[in-house]
Amino acid sequence: MVVLEAKSLRKAEVPLSLIENPSPGNIQSTRLALHVNEDGCSCFVYIASGCHLYKLQVMMDDWFVSEGKDSLFIPEQTPVMDSSMLNRCPHRSEVQSIALAETDSSGYMVLGSVDSYGHLIVSKLDTSGKDVDRLTYSVLPQDCGVGEGSWSGLCFSPSQWSMAAVARSFSKSIDVYDQDIHLRTLRTLWYPSSLNFVQNLSPVNGGPNMLAVTEGCQLTIWDLRMKENGGCLHRICGSVGDILYAVCSSSTGNIAVAGADRTVTIYDPRRWSALSRWVHCSKYEITGLSFSSIDSNYIYVQGVDYEVFCGQWRESSKVFAFRGDSNWLGFSKCSNRDVLGGWSDSGSIFVADVVAKENEISALKSLVN
Repeated sequence: MVVLEAKSLRKAEVPLSLIENPSPGNIQSTRLALHVNEDGCSCFVYIASGCHLYKLQVMMDDWFVSEGKDSLFIPEQTPVMDSSMLNRCPHRSEVQSIALAETDSSGYMVLGSVDSYGHLIVSKLDTSGKDVDRLTYSVLPQDCGVGEGSWSGLCFSPSQWSMAAVARSFSKSIDVYDQDIHLRTLRTLWYPSSLNFVQNLSPVNGGPNMLAVTEGCQLTIWDLRMKENGGCLHRICGSVGDILYAVCSSSTGNIAVAGADRTVTIYDPRRWSALSRWVHCSKYEITGLSFSSIDSNYIYVQGVDYEVFCGQWRESSKVFAFRGDSNWLGFSKCSNRDVLGGWSDSGSIFVADVVAKENEISALKSLVN
């Protein structure tokens, strides 16, 4: 098994001239997305506050990590190289979630944002961080945003960037789009709190047509091609009364969920059974999960107690951890690299770069040769 280690952990401050007082957001930390430049020397961090989106460039080329009390890593202070507000149409209410997706054409990516009424705006960006006016579209919710605003979630299909799913908590609905074309609406029984397209299932089982959603204490699997049961393929009930706040899927197809019960549960979608339960791995509620892109036996866990840690879910053991300095307003992992980004209420940006240990890389190369 590959062994992971932190290459660097950096902390930068959002300029007060850019954001003086960030909007509070929701318990789910879904207002940050990041992209690492091709040279790996810096990354662009996108954050949302109020009705606007902002971009910051943070350096990350050095190899430096220091360890403090309780084996927690201490971040190295670094300046923000560049920062600006994105020149795009603002939302009419507070942005709840943002997401990045790689496009079919190299050198470009799409940035999506959704506000508390389900209004979706997608823009095409250059991977160098420059805005590109080649593609920008906006989609209003099917009910035109009638009613009370609430948390809204957004995710793109990993195999088809034009397909996006938008979850609206109070509306108990999930709208699926192909660019600005509405494909269908899924109706949940409880308030949806997280969603993710299931990766790497066989074409027979669906691939990009499968959506995992947490609603209340349940994990539900939806097949976008199925009409029976409103598209709901399977429903798994967790601990009654303990709300699930996070769901993610690995490159092998496994699905992880976690929430108020402070337990990470890994499911095998081929048998709909639990592969592993990492019980009480966090001190407080878990609101963020992401499998490692290097080795899916590792998972990153983010809780409301400022702590973020990496662990082996099969052995239920932590590998390393670090803490923010206040509540997380946004937290995310790069889609194709083990680079984590977090934004705290105090205005700090944390960027952690995780790699495989050198001796493990050499051993793997010798096995291949």
